[in-house]
Amino acid sequence: MRNKIASFILFGNYFYGICAVALSIEANIQQETPLNSFWYYILLFSATVIYYTKAYIGVTTADKNNKRSVWYLSNRQLMIRSQLLLTIMMIIAAFFISKDIWIHLLQMPLAQWFLLISFPLVAIFYYGIESLQFKKYNLRNNGWMKPFVIGFVWSGAVTIYSVLFHSIETNEVYNITLFGFLLFVKNMMFITVLCIMFDIKDFAYDYNQQLKTFVVRVGLRKTIYYIMIPLCIIGLGTFLVFTISHHFAVMRILINTIPFILLITVAWSMYQRKSILYYLAIIDGLMLIKALCGIISFTLF
Repeated sequence: MRNKIASFILFGNYFYGICAVALSIEANIQQETPLNSFWYYILLFSATVIYYTKAYIGVTTADKNNKRSVWYLSNRQLMIRSQLLLTIMMIIAAFFISKDIWIHLLQMPLAQWFLLISFPLVAIFYYGIESLQFKKYNLRNNGWMKPFVIGFVWSGAVTIYSVLFHSIETNEVYNITLFGFLLFVKNMMFITVLCIMFDIKDFAYDYNQQLKTFVVRVGLRKTIYYIMIPLCIIGLGTFLVFTISHHFAVMRILINTIPFILLITVAWSMYQRKSILYYLAIIDGLMLIKALCGIISFTLF
């Protein structure tokens, strides 16, 4: 029973929705912005789960070695109903949000409109738009760019949107602060490394599909030493430079370094092949740990 629940939450991508909400709350607290409305988090959760499930909902034949595709094929009707329910929830949430801010949207400067549409637009082109014949050029098939694209969209959704939507609700001009920008970079690098870890899981498939991911191009050892660890250092370094220069509390700084230490530790463990549930629970779980560390450090210290 426990395994069935875990598979439902992890394979069904609900855990991604939970992580998105947690990271968004973390970004609000770290940027000293009030939390968003209940409907905003419902919208963020629903959109995240729907987006990630899209890649698997159409599975009609499953590789017996791919537990995730086997699970989707076995639970196809359940996931179709889930997608329908989440879509209804997303529409309702979008309605309640837009009915209060639509007049403010009309008054928004172009710079805010650019931020509002840029991240969903990149997310759409990640899969490609089949009707416009862009699918074969989708960003997902660009192996080296794929993790940065995912990191960019995730960081924008949880770091920029959380404050941007508050500014729209209060009819204020949103200006990206230096701290907000560094927080965006930190989150982007963190999630990019997680994506590269997943590329390690898919090495054999990507190699056969001639998808030139980092691990396919340079091998596992160089990917860990020369790509993943440096990206961790960049992400953590951008945060440390600002926090130390602005005399943040020592405990606040130390707690925020925990997720990056764990990230490097997990990166070391990638030398040994892991199960799909390991990747989903442990690697993606680092996003939730990061959010909790950020919330605790900025709330208590």
